[in-house]
Amino acid sequence: MIENIITPLKLKAGDKIGIVATARKISLQEIQFAIDTINGWGLEVVWGSTIGKEDFQFAGTDEERLADFQNLLDDDSVKGIICARGGYGTVRFVDEIDFRKFSKKPKWICGYSDITVLHSHLLNVYNIASVHSTMPLSFSENTEDSLESLREILFGENVSYSFAANKLNRIGSEEGILCGGNLSLLQNLSGTDSDLDTDEKILFIEDVDEYLYHFDRMIQWLKRSGKLNNLSGLMVGHLSKMKNLNEKNPFGKTAEEIVAEAVREFDYPICFGFPAGHENDNRALIIGGRYGLTVGNEKVDLKMF
Repeated sequence: MIENIITPLKLKAGDKIGIVATARKISLQEIQFAIDTINGWGLEVVWGSTIGKEDFQFAGTDEERLADFQNLLDDDSVKGIICARGGYGTVRFVDEIDFRKFSKKPKWICGYSDITVLHSHLLNVYNIASVHSTMPLSFSENTEDSLESLREILFGENVSYSFAANKLNRIGSEEGILCGGNLSLLQNLSGTDSDLDTDEKILFIEDVDEYLYHFDRMIQWLKRSGKLNNLSGLMVGHLSKMKNLNEKNPFGKTAEEIVAEAVREFDYPICFGFPAGHENDNRALIIGGRYGLTVGNEKVDLKMF
């Protein structure tokens, strides 16, 4: 079990925050709404050279994306980093990132989906917390609550959530360090230094656009690898655009039912429908933060410690 998680310092008005593309390409125009929004929070937005750069589907070559991320990571004037978008590509250079300076004075790194690579790597290799949150590409479509939750975490405010119960939930109350992210990426990290450690933690998972049998295969990996055995709790976020192979070959269960079946032998609290993942309502969570999860008959409460 990871102890002594390092939490980056909170931001304050006037601080610089960087936007960088570690995966798929993105234009400056696509993040302008986010720039205006973050500037409106009292922060000064700077953006890396990968914004507007293109190498086929990527925001520059692996070397260019690495250099841009490393530059913002090492820049003492930049107090936080938000990844511009997901897609695919961060895993291609994560092992080349030099975290030595960063680990002595960490800053918030924010994002989700493909950025799960960074979240898991930072937590499991360096014991450093980061923020699972929406990203600039999606700001214009996100709910106000999504954006506000990110702002609150960046500025060091205590963010708690309460939402309606789901019929598949398992009642209970536990606390623990939060880990997880996008399930497809978590499976991709298996057997690496960035591999997920779930022991006595609250595991959060979300995913998008998967065939149901693919999703079931990933859940079976979680179970067979022992990653579901000793959780403090399980939070299931948005499972979006899940689909059958075709109409003639239905899987026979929803994504939520697949999870519920896999964990029925365990007794820790479980909640479904947590508002985070590939939907417009994408609330920010601290990966590496300590939370209390209370799953009741009528509602679910998640509180930061």
